[in-house]
Amino acid sequence: MQHLSATAITAVLSLIFLLSPTLTSAHNITAILNKYPEFSTFNHYLTETHLAAEINRRITITVCAVDNAGMADLLAKHLSISAMKNVLSLHVLLDYFGAKKLHQITDGTALAATMFQATGTATGTSGFVNITDLKGGKVGFGAEDNGGVLPASFVKSIDERPYNLSVIQISQILNSPEAEAPAPAPSSQNITKLMSAHGCKVFADALSASDAQKTYEDNLDGGLTIFCPLDDAFKKFAPKFKNLTIAGKQALLESHAMPVYESMQMLKQNNGLMNTLATDGASKFDITVQNDGEQVTLKTKLVTARITGTLFDEQPLSIYTINNVLLPKELFKGALSPTPAPAPEPAADSPKGSKKKKKKVADAPSDSPADSPDEDPSDQTADENGAVVFNGGGLVAIVMSVWLVLLQL
Repeated sequence: MQHLSATAITAVLSLIFLLSPTLTSAHNITAILNKYPEFSTFNHYLTETHLAAEINRRITITVCAVDNAGMADLLAKHLSISAMKNVLSLHVLLDYFGAKKLHQITDGTALAATMFQATGTATGTSGFVNITDLKGGKVGFGAEDNGGVLPASFVKSIDERPYNLSVIQISQILNSPEAEAPAPAPSSQNITKLMSAHGCKVFADALSASDAQKTYEDNLDGGLTIFCPLDDAFKKFAPKFKNLTIAGKQALLESHAMPVYESMQMLKQNNGLMNTLATDGASKFDITVQNDGEQVTLKTKLVTARITGTLFDEQPLSIYTINNVLLPKELFKGALSPTPAPAPEPAADSPKGSKKKKKKVADAPSDSPADSPDEDPSDQTADENGAVVFNGGGLVAIVMSVWLVLLQL
């Protein structure tokens, strides 16, 4: 029996190991590099360009840091902040390359995608970095659009967390003509083109067909933050959108933008009610911004949407993708009625009670459960990086059940 019990325990522990998510703490690139003063300039510009937040949200990533002396050559070019972001994003590889892997590259060379490539701004393979294991134990790095030249080399490993994060030092900045090219000024940005190219084409098409587009453009120079629903979300909403009046469609589209510039860091700090482009006197059309750690959500009285990515961020314009359409209560008042339940409360059927409930919701603080809809669309089964999130309670139940069965053997 003791042998069987030991076997059962071993089986259960193995099951826990296999089913449990990897127990790793979220990384913070700013905190990691803060320990090394020689990378203070590189670290500063990761924050200034908002790349630090993007790095922290990702897994399986390699940051190729350059020391202060190496950064001096880049600063001497006096690049715009957007061009600086492109250059530094070329130093963030979307794969894990620890010191050991760098010296064991298959066939001696690898082409690594970077965060610059992921933005969609890079053309062709200009957003890739060539990594080659050279003779004498050296590893060379070069931008793919740099004519095959490998100007930088691996210096040392700074921090390794297999196989989630690797921070390494390379000898100098990776030069890329395309990354360094000046970006068009925000006022000349084609907003709908930007959104169409990054998974928000359905929303962009709706915007192009509405006077709301002019409202967006009129507010661009003074500051504009746009939340564009991804294509799948807007396609599901399309039947309701078609039933709106022309004015209603314009109001809904304008309620997906704020007349101020908000970086991701600012959104995390400025929680609470925010006006939108549709806000006009009695027509509030406001949204509530909330954050839980690295996740930022937007709420109306009807739905919750989660920010899933940064599409564009250069003051005075920022564009974020969201996983749901924001439904203003001003357009969908009927949807505020509680969903019938098996045993509904009497107050739910009373018009007076409903009015009172609305007032309570409107006056509730932004972190109040009253602000959250019954069916929270931000409750997903996968995180932003596509990794499956396990239900802790369900896992424990499965493990305990298996253990009990094995103990009966």
